[in-house]
Parts: sequence; structure tokens; C-alpha cells
Amino acid sequence: MRILIAEDDLDISTLYKKALEKNKHQVVVTSNGEECLKNYRTTLKNMASKELQPSKEDAAATETDSFQDFGAKFRKVVDTNVSPYDVVILDYSMPGMNGMEVAKEILNASPHQRIIFASAYVKETLEHSVKELKQVVELMQKPFALKQLTDTVEDTEAFEELQELNVNVDHIKEADLTHEQILDLLDKLRRIQKNRTF
Repeated sequence: MRILIAEDDLDISTLYKKALEKNKHQVVVTSNGEECLKNYRTTLKNMASKELQPSKEDAAATETDSFQDFGAKFRKVVDTNVSPYDVVILDYSMPGMNGMEVAKEILNASPHQRIIFASAYVKETLEHSVKELKQVVELMQKPFALKQLTDTVEDTEAFEELQELNVNVDHIKEADLTHEQILDLLDKLRRIQKNRTF
């Protein structure tokens, strides 16, 4: 898997990177929100450019394409379910641009991107993600064991279940949740993540 991490604590990010690379994942570590977002945008743009490269058969036709045709092709590539990373792990609380601000920008560019927040305060993070992102994202309560990190990242089934939850829960779209609804979502998220992260 390709994994992008934003974590301002160098010791913690080094541990994350080593644990994930030990399981043969490709890991890119950034030290703050701005750097993470810059990396994400550049990688997404490069990915879209590669997708837009014409085959030899289409080369002659591409030369006659207008700028509008190119723009339409670019939007089509960006609007697909393809994301530049399999997982983006964001420290929720970073100086400067925090994890929520980064997640919002990433999801605006690539709505199907899988995001995992690492936070000491999962209830507050969940509530904030619903209000700001209009969806539930995966959470890991700090501190956590490195095995929990690798298990969570590799559990793509949990992400698929979470996508279903986001589609089927209308009040998430409204982002006007009661305390009981937040606790219910927290419980559902806990079950989806197999009680391993909080």
C-alpha cells in the first residue's frame, strides 16, 4: 500500500514509518499539514498527468484536442475513485494547518480518499469530522501500539463498511448531531474497527 503520514513528532513518525515498511508498505512522511497537502496535491497532479498521456494510437487525435477537451479529460481522471495514496494518516493536532484542515482539502480534491486520524480525543475528533467533513473517518486513539497501526491500515474491509455507514446515515450529511448520535456513531466506528483503536 502507498501511505502518506502527517505527524509533527519526528520520533513518532519514524516509528510509524518503520512499522509500516516492515510490512512492505511504501510510506511518505511529512512533518506538518502544509507539507502533507503539498505532497498530496503534487502526487495527485502527477497521477492525473500520467493518466492523460495518450497511447500511440491516440497521439494523432490528441494533437487536435482543444484545451477544453484536455480539461474534460483531466476532470474525468480526478473525479474517479482513484486516489494517489491508499491511506492518509493525519495527526489531528498539529501546529499551523491541523489534521482536520488537511483532511478537508484532501477530500475536496479526492472525495474517496481513505483518511485515518490519530488523536488523543476520539469523541471530539469524531464530532468535529462529522461537522467539518460531513462524514465519519477512521480514528485511532493515541497512544496506540504499532501492531494496531498496521492492523488498522491493512484492514480495508473496515474502510468499506465505513463508506456504507456514511452513505446510509442521513444525519451525517446534516452534521447536526445530538450527544447520543455521536456516541452511537462512536460505537459503530468502534465495532467497524474491531475495538482495536479505542
